[in-house]
Amino acid sequence: MVLDLTSEQKAFQASIDAFARDVIAPGAAAIDESGEFPFDELRGAAGFGLLGATIPKAWGGAGLDYLSYALAIEAIARASATVAVSLVVHNSLVSEVVAHAGSAPQKEHWLRRLARGDALGAFALSEPEAGTDAANQQTLAVKDAGGYRITGRKIWVANADAASLAIVFACTRPGLRSKGITAFLVPMNTPGIRRTARADSLGVRGLGCMDLDFDVQVADDQVLGVVDQGFQLAMWALQGGRIGIAAQALGIGGAAIAEAIAFARRRHTFGQPIANHEAIQWMLADVATELEAARMLTWKAAVAKDRQERSTIEASMAKLAASEAAHKAADKAMQILASAGYRRGSVVERLFRDVRATEIYQGTSEAQRMIIAAGILADV
Repeated sequence: MVLDLTSEQKAFQASIDAFARDVIAPGAAAIDESGEFPFDELRGAAGFGLLGATIPKAWGGAGLDYLSYALAIEAIARASATVAVSLVVHNSLVSEVVAHAGSAPQKEHWLRRLARGDALGAFALSEPEAGTDAANQQTLAVKDAGGYRITGRKIWVANADAASLAIVFACTRPGLRSKGITAFLVPMNTPGIRRTARADSLGVRGLGCMDLDFDVQVADDQVLGVVDQGFQLAMWALQGGRIGIAAQALGIGGAAIAEAIAFARRRHTFGQPIANHEAIQWMLADVATELEAARMLTWKAAVAKDRQERSTIEASMAKLAASEAAHKAADKAMQILASAGYRRGSVVERLFRDVRATEIYQGTSEAQRMIIAAGILADV
């Protein structure tokens, strides 16, 4: 396995690093403080092709390989966790799914708009009783003469505040769980959608999360993929999504350790920088090592996503390792900065709040362990 980037990937990474540093980072604290959706930052990202990162150029996308996409998400997340995860939802959970399973008319109508950034996507899977147990869908899609009537409630739908399109998962064959769920392409201006803002979240603020209540009519041609096979489509989408969240976590963790290193060099105790103290050095060494190990797992998963139809285990390993390593990095950065970090408004305080979500959304750490265990036991 090659553990280095190509010259093209390095050049792309450098360009996104500069964009994130110069354009995204200056507004990150304001996004967190106000909780407002980052429209301007996403428009800027669209200029770099990041709203159609892995979509083929023939459909208006940038045509990037998955490793380049992961590099971009990590760079953006070092500046703003919110902008990064909004891009992950739009790309991995919506645009890529339309490219993978959409009909030619669906691609023609939606994919170019999504790839250019003229439309933003949301992914409506989670429900009050269907989080980790995503097959327990209570939203119903009942067949009728006009197509389907969808009724039900979705929660924590990221990007919903600004989205033009949602992929909505609903039960079409009650009682069959994963074998009776269908995915639908639902424009967010469809009559019968009621949006309710979520209560203020601890971190990753400004993500446009909404609860959505549906009582809508959709046509047969709004089915995405095959009827009753929507659950498999959701699981396919989450492979890419989890690689994206792994990259987001690496960005947050990298930003945390950078803050800790800078502080350790300038903060003096007992006549010397605290970076000279072994206690500080060991904390930095541990988190740097764990983040780098997680980065290798994330790169491996990204390469597997391009080469394999299924990269379930690789994606879960990457998300598990990266989210937990990043959490530790933010924790140790807080410890190193001490009172300088433990105050409202510090960069480390924001990173400390943001990183916690990476162990929860798109599958908790416990869910990732179950997926990994099931995979390795099946191979025995």
